[in-house]
Amino acid sequence: MNCLAVDDESLALDLLEDNIRKVPFLNLVKRCKNAFEAQEVMQQQPIDLLFLDIQMPGISGVQFVQSMTQAPMVIFVTAYEEFALEGFNLDVLDYLLKPVSFERFLKAVNKAYELHNLRHQETPAVVEPTPAPAQEYLFVNADYSLVKIRIADILYVEGLKDYVKIYLEGQSRPVITRLTMKAMEEKLPSGPFLRVHKSFIIAFDKIESIRNLRIKIGQVHIPISESYGEALFKAINAGKVE
Repeated sequence: MNCLAVDDESLALDLLEDNIRKVPFLNLVKRCKNAFEAQEVMQQQPIDLLFLDIQMPGISGVQFVQSMTQAPMVIFVTAYEEFALEGFNLDVLDYLLKPVSFERFLKAVNKAYELHNLRHQETPAVVEPTPAPAQEYLFVNADYSLVKIRIADILYVEGLKDYVKIYLEGQSRPVITRLTMKAMEEKLPSGPFLRVHKSFIIAFDKIESIRNLRIKIGQVHIPISESYGEALFKAINAGKVE
């Protein structure tokens, strides 16, 4: 399928391009910085799928989709979850929140491939996810930028309503990003991290000691709640996180 990646941020385009290159049935025709560039390409050749940011200078992604009489399949890729309802009202195929994991990206493009083949009456050949190498880093939005964080540097995460603080080894100040604790759990690799309280996720291998239902990591003592404690102590008894 011919596709376009449309975003005004170079780093976001780099990440999109990297994911697209990993999928055999996707052909990246061009990277575009705005809707005007994308429109020019679409006038020259057929495009099956748009990966489209929402907040861009000039014409937003939503306005761009609204302007098209015959739009290709659209997957919104944005840092702002508040536009989700508006996106789905436009009948877009999927809505991905930055930074996007490859597994979530693959789920969206497999959906696009199945729909594309259904329209062309072909038998879909969905790509199954292959075992990925251990996740080494993640990206979060902080200080109006995508910030790269090494997984191995994370000590613990503290939740504060719609924000989380990510505390890192060797850094006195945490990285603060607008995410729920549930969303943060989904971004972290399963296994090395455990939620021990409604407001705390800890790196299992950074635990120094546990006393009186409090985990010591560095100079910080993190509470363990009853609802999450059972999983923690099972992991400790097993000698690892399952």
